[in-house]
Amino acid sequence: MVVLTGAGLSTASGIPDFRSPGGRWEHYQPIPIQEFLASETAREEYWRYKGETWQLISNAEPNPAHRALADFAELGQIELLVSQNVDGLHERSGFPVDRLVNIHGTDSAVVCVGCGVREPRRFAQKIWESGVAVPCCGCGGAWKPATISFGQELVAADLKRAMDAAAACDLFVAAGTSLVVGPVNGMFDRARSAGARTAILAASETPYDAVADFRLAEPVETMLPALRQVVGVL
Repeated sequence: MVVLTGAGLSTASGIPDFRSPGGRWEHYQPIPIQEFLASETAREEYWRYKGETWQLISNAEPNPAHRALADFAELGQIELLVSQNVDGLHERSGFPVDRLVNIHGTDSAVVCVGCGVREPRRFAQKIWESGVAVPCCGCGGAWKPATISFGQELVAADLKRAMDAAAACDLFVAAGTSLVVGPVNGMFDRARSAGARTAILAASETPYDAVADFRLAEPVETMLPALRQVVGVL
């Protein structure tokens, strides 16, 4: 099994998603990487959002959906989990990191846009909380949470690993994702074209609902533990 997860997997942990009514995009406009690099004002706005939401993310706990996926991995049922989330909850659930790809990066680390050094998030967060609008590295470059911003390319090796795994799996599961963000949503077509069965577990509609072999709309924090229990019985 290969699994792709999205923001809907973490809503039960208290982290609102982006696109649903009341989601984060109603209150925040994403800052493309080009604007972040070119404008101090854009960097300040970016950090205002990232600084304020970090406490919510860092205090969140994995919910039953995360833990069920970790259990599936422990049973040897998941070859690879690709997450579009940046909250680190899969890692905190105990999911094995060697079978996890955070395709959009992580909020738990920061990268200097000047020298490229990477550090734990606390290095920059403490600076921001002290009143500095844009935390900077010792080299003078701005710190940026290690997430993939709009206009920023995905890590090529991560995307290849995701697509290769989708092409080789027996079952592809999309859980808590609307399957509208490319290119990673192409995993669905890659798996289906290679002959895998496909399952979509999401409350919202997706472009692939009509062709999925299985379509379940109950909350993922209910569905995944229930499926895990069935597998345990079998």
